[in-house]
Amino acid sequence: MPIQVSVANSREVQVKVAIVHDWLVVSGGAEKVLKNIIECFPNADIFSIVDFLEDRECVKGKSVNTSFIQRMPFARRRYRAYLPLMPIAIEQVDLSAYDLVISSSHAVAKGVLTGPNQVHISYVHSPIRYAWDLQHQYLRESHLSTGLKSVMARVLLHYIRGWDSRSANGVDHLLANSHFIARRIKKAYQREATVIYPPVDLANLSLGTQKEDFYVTASRMVPYKRIDLIVKAFSQTPERRLVVIGDGPEMKKIKSVAAENVTILGHQPFEVLVDHLRRARAFVFAAEEDFGISVVEAQACGTPVIAFGRGGVLESVIGLPLERPTGVFFGEQTLESLLEAVNRFEDHAHLFDPRQCRRNAERFSSENFKTALMSFIDARLPYACVEQFLPYPVRDPLSVEERHFDDVTS
Repeated sequence: MPIQVSVANSREVQVKVAIVHDWLVVSGGAEKVLKNIIECFPNADIFSIVDFLEDRECVKGKSVNTSFIQRMPFARRRYRAYLPLMPIAIEQVDLSAYDLVISSSHAVAKGVLTGPNQVHISYVHSPIRYAWDLQHQYLRESHLSTGLKSVMARVLLHYIRGWDSRSANGVDHLLANSHFIARRIKKAYQREATVIYPPVDLANLSLGTQKEDFYVTASRMVPYKRIDLIVKAFSQTPERRLVVIGDGPEMKKIKSVAAENVTILGHQPFEVLVDHLRRARAFVFAAEEDFGISVVEAQACGTPVIAFGRGGVLESVIGLPLERPTGVFFGEQTLESLLEAVNRFEDHAHLFDPRQCRRNAERFSSENFKTALMSFIDARLPYACVEQFLPYPVRDPLSVEERHFDDVTS
């Protein structure tokens, strides 16, 4: 339902809400956040660069307003190739009729244009990774380290980086999905961000206390997820079983390095993933991730985590030697470091309690996310977007805030 704001003359203002997402192609972690934002504002209008979703659950079955890139040739399969046009495309989205704009952004969504009587709150999953600190890694993994294509890619990323930095100035309030990303935001945009952890659907993740003798990992098979590292490590220890769930461009490479003790299931329904998470001895995670929802999902199923100790995972896992641990960290993305962490986990297996893993995961519930988001918006919305309805002149934001509190307490 729309937000209703009470102003001094007791009128209620209906606030029109727009929600902007980068692109809608597959349902991942960012789309789970989008779903929860839409549940907070079920009557909001949805905007995205493109929308090719088949499963409409994350948009709650709503129609989506798209940009001109939606109609470009081969956009369904090659939408990323239109990255150079995306800053222009997002700036053409007309949001002038809305009071509150909420963007869910890991690329260009936060670049929508808004005016002084609108409030724009951006939930930033990350500044554009491949344009900032992960540029060199991206170029290596894309085989663009040298040559003419490398030069062209570096020029494009330089342009994207400049636009990304400038577009952050048009956002009134920045939210980050972890303190790790808040630091990246500070580095890229020179702005502070408030941390609201992303939601995990605990209702569909049941606790499993009976563990079996296998490890599990689950991810889209792309280079930075380092599934290859996990498979190589377990292939060196044939006495340990590993189950791999997921699909992607690196599937052929990963299969080529897998030994007989590694079972690769490919893409599986969510129910199959949950079943393995509930029964596994531990969940193995080797990526440097912004937050890592799969890590929390594993803990929600009562399964401890063996994770690379960088990124948002440091905020969602209680690592040894802390009390009531829910996981073990390894310090380097190497076979030796990962296997040392597995050995350490097995040496201290008696310290890991499935119920404590579940309790830790409950910090990241959908209910907590929605409460934090709505409280944040409620504290900041009235002072800008209903200025035109106030019966007194506004000189600065502080005077609006003071008058607001005077109104509700008198």
